[in-house]
Amino acid sequence: MNSLMDIWNEIIKILSGQLTPTAITTWFSDCEPVEIEDCRLVLHTSTDFKRSIIVSRFGETIKAALSDLFSCDFDLIVLAGDEINDFVSKKKEENSLPEMAGYTFDRFIVGNSNKFAHAAAVAVAERPGKTYNPLFIYGNSGLGKTHLLLAIGQAIHEREPNRKIAYVKGDEFTIQLVKSIKDGTAEEFRTKYRNVDLFLVDDIQFIAGKQQTQNEFFHTFNNIYEAGHQIVITSDRPPLEMSLLDDRLRTRFEGGLMADIQPPDLETRMAITRNKAAQLGLILSDDAVEYIASNITANIRQLEGVIKRLTAYKEILDDIITIDSVKRAIKDVIRIGISIPTPERIIRETSRYYSLKEEDLRGQNRSKNTAIARQVSMYLMRSLTNLSLKDIGAEYEDRNHATVLSSIRKVEDLLKTDPDMAGTVRDITSNINTV
Repeated sequence: MNSLMDIWNEIIKILSGQLTPTAITTWFSDCEPVEIEDCRLVLHTSTDFKRSIIVSRFGETIKAALSDLFSCDFDLIVLAGDEINDFVSKKKEENSLPEMAGYTFDRFIVGNSNKFAHAAAVAVAERPGKTYNPLFIYGNSGLGKTHLLLAIGQAIHEREPNRKIAYVKGDEFTIQLVKSIKDGTAEEFRTKYRNVDLFLVDDIQFIAGKQQTQNEFFHTFNNIYEAGHQIVITSDRPPLEMSLLDDRLRTRFEGGLMADIQPPDLETRMAITRNKAAQLGLILSDDAVEYIASNITANIRQLEGVIKRLTAYKEILDDIITIDSVKRAIKDVIRIGISIPTPERIIRETSRYYSLKEEDLRGQNRSKNTAIARQVSMYLMRSLTNLSLKDIGAEYEDRNHATVLSSIRKVEDLLKTDPDMAGTVRDITSNINTV
């Protein structure tokens, strides 16, 4: 029995052994199964009168048949008439993911830089678990990976609202796992993610280097994959470039279809600009569109930021959108986009990457792992900020500038000879710069 209808046909067969063909036709010809979940069968019939007969005369027989089939006690709910509409609407709301709102395929602008990834995503949405599994979409931040990921979820949910869909970011998966272990709810955590029809994972790169998280994700991946259900993953780089990713995960990721997204060309950027402006009710001249697309070249989020800023100028300041307005909006957005990371953020992300406490990194802990992490964080602080050696030392319980310089040089030397260190620095830098 692979479907709800198979189960219902089996129940009708059992009822047919106890009732006349006329009784079966009279009471069950327009009775349809709606859902079977959590030891509960939901049926729908045309009238309240038929419902009362089905429940009073045949309810116990149906529940007994289900108990024989599944070896557990079942509840029976029978909907009548228009009640099915309220049930479906409520179920749709319960199963919907707020993250998916607004992310649809028709809002995704397709160009040469992303058409392969888009086509793969559409194919997966049309035949989940049958076409490309897993689908691994990768590319730099702000190019539309998350849009495609959630558009898959939206398309499947609209077509089959009863499908179970789970969405999680890589770092959130770790946070939830740690909390479940602490609270003694690990089994509930596993059930939440392993028993789904569609598993959407955003920014998987954040689990690299976290052994316990990778182990849990490995088993979650296997459960879903072996059940024939769909997995879609995004990352800012291909699995091969994740130096701290377990080989067993890398081979599974690479065993599906890998699709990259590149920065869009000028024509695509212009189309995206017009599309985003239309969504916000903003009409831009061709000159304004071309100027924006010519100056924001690598990040779709920055294009969105410029459009939103122009919308604010128009609505709040009652400003006419001119090329000068566009220049001012671009200048503001780019300034925001390249803000210098704080020492706190660098230490936080380095500690998180090495699974250490921030106070250990700042303090006197001399374990090998902590010492290396501290040196890397000092190197990043020197590379990504304008702080002096003395200022950097002040972040680590006032270590002197000579100690800071020595740490930075050790990392620089390792970067020349050790590919793993290069990968570590790249990974942490990416995490620091991810908004």
